[in-house]
Amino acid sequence: MSLRVFNSLSRQVESFVPMTPGQVRMYVCGMTIYDLCHVGHARMMMSFDVVQRWLKASGYAVTYVRNITDIDDKIIRRAVERGITIRQLTDEMTLAMHEDISALGIEPPTHEPRATEYVGQMLDLIGKLEGKGLAYRAVNGDVNYAVRKFEGYGKLSGKSLDQLRAGERVAVDEGKLDPLDFVLWKAAKPEEPDDAKYDSAYGVGRPGWHIECSAMACTLLGDQFDIHGGGLDLQFPHHENEIAQSEGATGQPLANYWLHNGFLNVDNEKMSKSLGNFFTIRDVLKRYDGETIRYFVLRVQYRSPFNFSDAGLDDARSGLQRLYTALDAIDLSATDDLTIDWGNPYAARFKAAMDEDFNTPIAVSVLFDLVTEVNRTQSPETARLLKALGGVLGILQQVPSAYLQGGVPGGLGAEAIEAMIVVRAQAKAARNFAEADRIRDELLQHGIELKDRPQGTTWVKV
Repeated sequence: MSLRVFNSLSRQVESFVPMTPGQVRMYVCGMTIYDLCHVGHARMMMSFDVVQRWLKASGYAVTYVRNITDIDDKIIRRAVERGITIRQLTDEMTLAMHEDISALGIEPPTHEPRATEYVGQMLDLIGKLEGKGLAYRAVNGDVNYAVRKFEGYGKLSGKSLDQLRAGERVAVDEGKLDPLDFVLWKAAKPEEPDDAKYDSAYGVGRPGWHIECSAMACTLLGDQFDIHGGGLDLQFPHHENEIAQSEGATGQPLANYWLHNGFLNVDNEKMSKSLGNFFTIRDVLKRYDGETIRYFVLRVQYRSPFNFSDAGLDDARSGLQRLYTALDAIDLSATDDLTIDWGNPYAARFKAAMDEDFNTPIAVSVLFDLVTEVNRTQSPETARLLKALGGVLGILQQVPSAYLQGGVPGGLGAEAIEAMIVVRAQAKAARNFAEADRIRDELLQHGIELKDRPQGTTWVKV
C-alpha cells in the first residue's frame, strides 16, 4: 500500500505522488517569534515532524522548510514594550523555541528561513503582482492585493467571494478598494522603530505576513512543490492568500497537497489566557518529561481535534512506562541492528497505519501488541523491532532503565529516591516492615512505584 494523505484542497484522501520520484519538498508555516511557544504550537510542529519522519522512513529524500516570522506587528509592539531591538527579541525567542521543541524530540527542518532575510524576494514578488494588475498602491502608502482579480480565490477554504465578503470585518477606509483585499507591503508609521523599516520602490515600510511565506517557500523549494502544511487556523486567510499571491505571480499551482493539523483544546475548552488554561511548552515541561508529551500527542491522529489535559498526560506517562518496561526486561545493546523488516507482520501493520494519512494512534497500538509479545516470549528480536518502530515516531530511544528511573519533573530526584530505597532495604533487613511500607507508600505519593525483584529493588514513575 502506498502513502495516502488528506488533501485540504480537494477535501479528500488522495494517493501521494511526489513531483520528483524519491524526493519530497515540503513547506510548513512556522512561528511568529514574539513570545514563548505554547502547546498549540507544539501540536503543529509535532504533527509535521511526524510527517517528515515517515516520509524519510518511506525512503524519500525530504527537503523540509519551516519558517520563522521575525517581523510583525506583535513583534514590534513587544520589542518596544521591553525596550530592546527587534533582533534581540526574536533571537531570544528563537533560542527558547529551539530549546523547548528539542525537549519534545522535534527534529530541525532542512531550512529554517527568517522572514527578514528574504525582503528582497518579497519585493520582487510584489513587483510581479503589480505588473499583472493583481496589486495596487493605496492612498495610505500600502500596497494591496486585489482579491477579486484572482480567479479561484476561496478554493482552499471552500467559500465563495460573496461568503467571504459577508464575514469580512476589515474597514474599507484603510486604503483598500475592497474589504477582502490584503496588504502586501505596509507603509512605515512614524512611531515605529527604525529596525522595523525597510527601503523599497514603494517607500519605507515592511512586508505583510502573507507575502513572507510565499517568497520564502518559492525561493527555497521552487514555484511549485509537493506539500504545504500548517495549523487549521491558517487555512483562511493565510494559506488562501499565499495561493493567490504565488499562483497569481507564477500561473501554476503552489503546492500539490495541503495538509492541516486539527485544533487543540485544553480540558475540552479553547485555550485562552482569559480562561486561565493557557500553557506554554515550558510550563508543561516543568511537570512532564518531553517524551511523555510527545507520546501524548502521538496518540491522536494529526487532523483530529486534540484535547490537552493533565489526566491525558498522566495516562500517557503510564503508557510510555509500559513500553519502556518491556524493553527494560531485554538486554539490548546500543549497537544492536534496528533495521526494520517491513515484511514482518507487526511492521507491515505499522506501515499500513502510517500510510493511511499518518494514523499514529493505530501505529501506537501496534507497539503495544509488540509489548505483549515481548513480555510473553522475552524475544530480543521482537524487542529490537519495538524500539525500531518507536524510533520512527521519535520515542523509545532512551536507555530503558535511565528513562524509568529518571525521576519526576518537579518531584523527587533520582538520588533522593535511591537513598529512600536504601533506607527501606535496611528497614526490611531489620524486620521493621511497617517502616518499609511507609517508605514505599511515601514514594508512591510522589509518583514512584517500587518493584521488588530477586536482583534488587527498582522503581518507575507512575
